[in-house]
Amino acid sequence: MPAPRRHRYPSDTTAAEWALIEPLLPVPACQTKTGGRPEKWPRRTVVDAIRYIVDNGAKWPALPADYPPWETVYAIFARWNRAGVVAWIRDQLRRRIRTGAGRCPYPVTLIVDSQSVKGASTVGAASRGYDAAKRINGRKRHIAVDTLGLPVMITVTAADMTDRDAARELLWHLRLTHPQITQVWADSAYAGQLVTWADERLRLTLRTVSRPRGTKGFVVLPRRWRVERTIGWLMNARRNVRDYERLPQHAEAHLTWALITLMTRRLTRKGSRPNWAKKP
Repeated sequence: MPAPRRHRYPSDTTAAEWALIEPLLPVPACQTKTGGRPEKWPRRTVVDAIRYIVDNGAKWPALPADYPPWETVYAIFARWNRAGVVAWIRDQLRRRIRTGAGRCPYPVTLIVDSQSVKGASTVGAASRGYDAAKRINGRKRHIAVDTLGLPVMITVTAADMTDRDAARELLWHLRLTHPQITQVWADSAYAGQLVTWADERLRLTLRTVSRPRGTKGFVVLPRRWRVERTIGWLMNARRNVRDYERLPQHAEAHLTWALITLMTRRLTRKGSRPNWAKKP
């Protein structure tokens, strides 16, 4: 195995962050009963390479030379996402933050929203569309967060899919994977028959928050501001400013890795405890 590389980029994991991530990764194949070849590259170096791509928005072939070959990093990135490893890391970090804040580790109330972004030429016609309301040709991200703004589920669709249609699939998966959820907040785009469908089919209470009449420009709305803040966090990672991925699943992985970095840094923040961790 090559010697450990010197950490030099802002996106690299600290020792404290790696202590959080390493136990959540799958057991190496060479240590399982079926066996396998030993891994050539240190896992921390691979994670740092993935975080570099997400944070800086570089192309995979432009990965700096002190990281493993980009083909290797991309293959591991895709394999971990396909196996559910990325979602597992996200969920475990979220539970740890919620527990530290004195909350139940499993959220019962969520906030959902969507964001349309332009798609690069690498996004195929089959998975892209035109959002007439936002005048954007690309993809749409549907995000569900808890009351702290931490990610619970992210799905990516073509931009021409309406919020109501996408929400049916999103809420269905949420009910299967998080049966404790009882209430979901959303904007007025999710109103109508979707509220009745969620109540009758999923036993979910879907509540909408509308803008006050006569208001113009940006307005901070109750509960909805938390998911909008999470979308702002996602846009701090340059890879997420535009959708470059051929597969929507890989776009979801890039979004999730950006929030994983946010959560590991929040958990390892030095100094006095932030407001979200202080008891009332």
